[in-house]
Amino acid sequence: MPGAFRSLNIMQDTKRIKRLGTNMIRAAIFDIDNTLYDYDSANAAAMTAVEDYALKYFGWNRAETESLVRDSFLQMSREAGKKAVIHNRLIRFQRILELKKLPLSPHALRMYDIYWDTLTASSVVFPGLSEVLMQLREKGIVLGIGTNMTSVMQFRKLEALGLLPLFDFIVSSEEAGSEKPESALFLMCCDKAGFSPSECLYVGDNLKSDIGGAEAAGLKAAWFCPDKAPIPEGMPVPVDHPGIQEAAKSTVTFSSFKELPALIDRFQ
Repeated sequence: MPGAFRSLNIMQDTKRIKRLGTNMIRAAIFDIDNTLYDYDSANAAAMTAVEDYALKYFGWNRAETESLVRDSFLQMSREAGKKAVIHNRLIRFQRILELKKLPLSPHALRMYDIYWDTLTASSVVFPGLSEVLMQLREKGIVLGIGTNMTSVMQFRKLEALGLLPLFDFIVSSEEAGSEKPESALFLMCCDKAGFSPSECLYVGDNLKSDIGGAEAAGLKAAWFCPDKAPIPEGMPVPVDHPGIQEAAKSTVTFSSFKELPALIDRFQ
């Protein structure tokens, strides 16, 4: 069944899929944060709520709280590398409280819940997305999610956004064991979709982890950049374009989800 993950004989299935692969787009796989919704705005609201809590109970100003959270993330990144655990806000808050010799109870879980409850309540789907996803489903295109982060919070986001029923499968970096732009996550998405990488389109906002990673794994890719008009095909990517971190070969871009069905038709 499309979208079902065949855990048995996956290597044999993958070889068979690659032999039967075509260049048609049969699956569209999406990033979540800043692709399906405005993560930056929602994260800003969530951090403000955490900073308000820290000011009330610990007397920290906003700059101090922001610095502690950032330093905790950087420390976890140095220790764990590119693993899903680095996104775990509970561990970040736990470490901050331990560093400051403050009680873990009740503050660690309260800060965690405040952050995520505020973020999900502040998240808004990008215009036209839901309608386009339903349109793609009607065309028989399998829809999936390929995302960095821990599974439980990405499920919570999709549920809060009302998007979870529209997707056939989800792959998180927690499940894949590595983060984008490494190929493992992208290839697991293809396995779950049941198609070869050349038949899968990855849609994301980040040139390095999304577009570069997907193309390196053999998928087609489309760069979602809503803040500016798309770059004309064949033109170089300007260094100040939103989302750019490193140079990438792809300039297949779109700025509104209403453009996505026509873009997929161009790939066919």
